[in-house]
Amino acid sequence: MPNLSKPRAVVLFSGGLDSTTLLAIAIQEGYDAYALSFRYGQRHEAELRAAERLARAMGARQHRVFEVDLRSFGGSVLTSELPVPKGRDLSAAAGIPPTYVPARNTVFLALALAWAETLEAGHIFIGVNALDYSGYPDCRPEFIEAFERMARLATKAGVEGAERVRIHTPLINLRKAEIIRKGLALGVDYSQTVSCYDPLPEGEACGECDACQLRRRGFEENSIEDPAPYRASANIVR
Repeated sequence: MPNLSKPRAVVLFSGGLDSTTLLAIAIQEGYDAYALSFRYGQRHEAELRAAERLARAMGARQHRVFEVDLRSFGGSVLTSELPVPKGRDLSAAAGIPPTYVPARNTVFLALALAWAETLEAGHIFIGVNALDYSGYPDCRPEFIEAFERMARLATKAGVEGAERVRIHTPLINLRKAEIIRKGLALGVDYSQTVSCYDPLPEGEACGECDACQLRRRGFEENSIEDPAPYRASANIVR
């Protein structure tokens, strides 16, 4: 049964490094966490299996997987059979990369808002980051602020003057190394997370896509070995 003494929060939860840290933060801050994942046609569906395991292990109140077919629109290598870029120099990369999924965070936040309304939850957590990220436009503070304003206009609670939905972004100004340190302090088991854009079916990471590079750099800056499994051909020093 829900804990009526705790505020409810919908937590956008992919099963990756950032969103798992996010779920740990929401629970540590005293929220009754309702984890929401999406099967949106992504090629890296191993993350959904990780999300299911982690939500259960970490004590989420509920975990839902919502089906929304973004593959039918195309526009991203993550929802197609096109090759995922590997080995990019992220310090020199410019522009929005082909791993960007058009309107993904807008769609996800809108569906999280719908669930939050039915739960009478006044809080949504999303793990966007404006520092160590790949240049996605829907990870910026301006986008989150605009969506929160829209939510206050578009919801029953906002119109009736009840509790307005707040969008929480506790990772937005943290570098990957700082996110990892925060998660470790909260007891996050990063060996269970899947961050790779192009993993093997069982979840082994490629080690070379943008997500893998950012993750590996974060662990290296903490002088910690990344506990996630990598495919045998990945150039990983153990």
